[in-house]
Amino acid sequence: MNSLFADKQPITIINTFGEVDYIPDFFNNSDSDAFLKALIEDIEWVQEPIWMFGKKIMQPRLTALYGDPYIPYRYSGIEMTAHNWIKPLLRIKDEIEAFCGSEFSHVLLNYYRNGQDSMGWHRDNEKSLGENPLIASVSFGIDREFQFRKYEDKQSKKAVNLTHGSLLLMKGKTQQFWEHQLPKSKKIKNPRINLTFRKILG
Repeated sequence: MNSLFADKQPITIINTFGEVDYIPDFFNNSDSDAFLKALIEDIEWVQEPIWMFGKKIMQPRLTALYGDPYIPYRYSGIEMTAHNWIKPLLRIKDEIEAFCGSEFSHVLLNYYRNGQDSMGWHRDNEKSLGENPLIASVSFGIDREFQFRKYEDKQSKKAVNLTHGSLLLMKGKTQQFWEHQLPKSKKIKNPRINLTFRKILG
């Protein structure tokens, strides 16, 4: 870890069959507020259809992909073409890369407008991400509970409350052995934006 981030000590969420670390205050409140506003206003959000149980439905959230425009990203029957980086994303990317000591080619953004927007159980295990990808997940906006469970043991669960300005790192064999989701919540009325930085191999 870069010595400049000595005050940002990770909290270990998972340390068996993968590694997940959480830094709740990676970005301060002032910067996080500014990033949230800029991303809501400046990102080219879309709502994509996906296939679930043989039916085509609209995803319960808005999405966008930024990064190398010549490398598409495919998941769940969707092929996304990346927009060019914009300044707020590059600022966030620079901070994350300095902390992780790794470079990322793309960021997949999800805009959860309220508690009725969600993400179902899945793994980020596309071949284009490589065998053991590093996924750096940044959250801005209202706190949301993020859940993990063992892929082959659905009863083995863990949860973490992702706060405004937080960073979650999924490393090693996490995507092989664990799946994750962001469940719905009737209590939540405010928005949250999540950015997952990744390296797409093409």
